Amino acid sequence: MELRRLVRGRVDWPRLEAVARELQTRYDREELHIRFLEADNWLSTPMVVDDEWFVKVVSRQNSLVHAVFTTTRNLGAFSSGREGFFEHFGTPYQMAEHELEATRRMREIGVNAPEPVEAFEVGELGVLVLEYLPNFRPLDELDRRREVDIAPDVFESLRRMHDDGLAHGDLRAENVLIVDGEVFFIDATSVSEGAADDARSYDLACALAAFEPLIGAKETVAAARTSYDTDELLSALEFLDFVNIRPDHDFDATGLKGEIEKCAS
Repeated sequence: MELRRLVRGRVDWPRLEAVARELQTRYDREELHIRFLEADNWLSTPMVVDDEWFVKVVSRQNSLVHAVFTTTRNLGAFSSGREGFFEHFGTPYQMAEHELEATRRMREIGVNAPEPVEAFEVGELGVLVLEYLPNFRPLDELDRRREVDIAPDVFESLRRMHDDGLAHGDLRAENVLIVDGEVFFIDATSVSEGAADDARSYDLACALAAFEPLIGAKETVAAARTSYDTDELLSALEFLDFVNIRPDHDFDATGLKGEIEKCAS
């Protein structure tokens, strides 16, 4: 069995059927068309319902994995000389409810995100329902010219979140979707309000790490500078080594540091 399937765990079919029945009742549908997604996601079982809703089913196993991730990321923050700022929610429902609220807050400040519908509980499963975005493309599936063009828009959206006191907490290329030429953010995680500055520096480091393999260090830093000043880039630089040890980021940290240091010289 693949490690990812083992760690993520499987939700038994009868429990998924219970979720489907609850969705039928809530949305007054006689039947539903459900398409399960083979997404790169440790933290839920994702599916598309009637090509209208994107649904995440969160199990206790997913919650446990989230707790392990949270601990590991906080240890990484400590290694960077900062206090840990990632937070864990104790139950699957609380995880679903948090993502719903984070998505709602992004939309309230004008950052594109799927429309939040609701979060509820079925048995011990947390269920998150969002608008389904058809015809999207993840950031890393664009051609290089389009990636260069879209980079300032991504940093501008991130800046808007940061100016409103929000942090994404898990910014990766697959969490940035392009829909009809517009940038959408998904899968925001939880960070402590008491360490907001560090969390935002970490966000910026993650954005730099996401773009560098796509468009190179020079173009990445140039795009970031359209929304962030040199001091903010230097603060993000301190997190690049931490981000670089994450298995879901693969980038040239030395090249990014060199470009940021050029800005400061």
